[in-house]
Amino acid sequence: MVFRPTLRQLEYVVAVHDLRHFGQAARQCHVSQPTLSVQVSLVEQGLGMPLFERTSSQVVPTPSGEKLARGARLLMTSLNDLLDDLSSQAAALGGMIRLGTPATLGPYFLPRLLRGLHERYPTLQVYVREDSPAALEEAVLEGSLDCGLGPTPERAGLSFRRVGREAIYLGVPTDHILATGESVRLADLRGEKLLALGRGHRLLENVRHLAQASGAHIVENFEGTSLDAIRQMVSIGMGLSLFPELYARAEFRQSDDVKLLEFGDWSERRDVGFYWREGSGRARHYLMLADAADGVAAQLGIGI
Repeated sequence: MVFRPTLRQLEYVVAVHDLRHFGQAARQCHVSQPTLSVQVSLVEQGLGMPLFERTSSQVVPTPSGEKLARGARLLMTSLNDLLDDLSSQAAALGGMIRLGTPATLGPYFLPRLLRGLHERYPTLQVYVREDSPAALEEAVLEGSLDCGLGPTPERAGLSFRRVGREAIYLGVPTDHILATGESVRLADLRGEKLLALGRGHRLLENVRHLAQASGAHIVENFEGTSLDAIRQMVSIGMGLSLFPELYARAEFRQSDDVKLLEFGDWSERRDVGFYWREGSGRARHYLMLADAADGVAAQLGIGI
């Protein structure tokens, strides 16, 4: 007969994987360390393979341990979603939602959204994590986050509900010849240097599209870690770059050494919205978040 660990045993495995420490994992699971250690060992015996390498100073997951912990986390998250959906017949949002958002959007959108949600759903708690869009999509798929607020996801297995569309501007140094106008055409950018955020950021794709369309080229030996860093590089003449609408409105000032230009013949925009795992038991809750976000997008002028 195939060995099947219990949900409790899987919880122990995930805790040890995440904390890399049997004692801390036991405290998190509210059991004694010997109890947790015995149960993890029973799982290893049942599967016929080690899940963790134990030394005097650290606990390191084996490849099998990594794979089991990842699958177990998704299984438990899906089960929790199902039980939450079955036990909650009321329409009101409540409990905890783990939300991921990129730094290029969250700080400029979430404050208004969260303020309204707190007033309408006082029992709702929102845990927010900032990261690159690619990392957040992975976290939603594996279950360590419930949903994301950001650009249209690229990963399969995610449902997306658009709430707004941002314009994208070109930032140029104020002493650049293009800064004498208010807009720019693709032909004006031929041969220019473009700066971009690192891998995992959707704005990198926008910069690549611009380079292909205009004949500009991306500075390959530079990967910005944030839009603030990119803005500083533009200000000292290292290149040009793209900035989304909400960030540009909040962070740029007339006294800055960077001028924002609209495009006269390039219509690329950035769709933003909520996304979650397909088939999630809490899908209706995420749709409610998106409905609330529609009003915020309209207030900010990026509604659809």
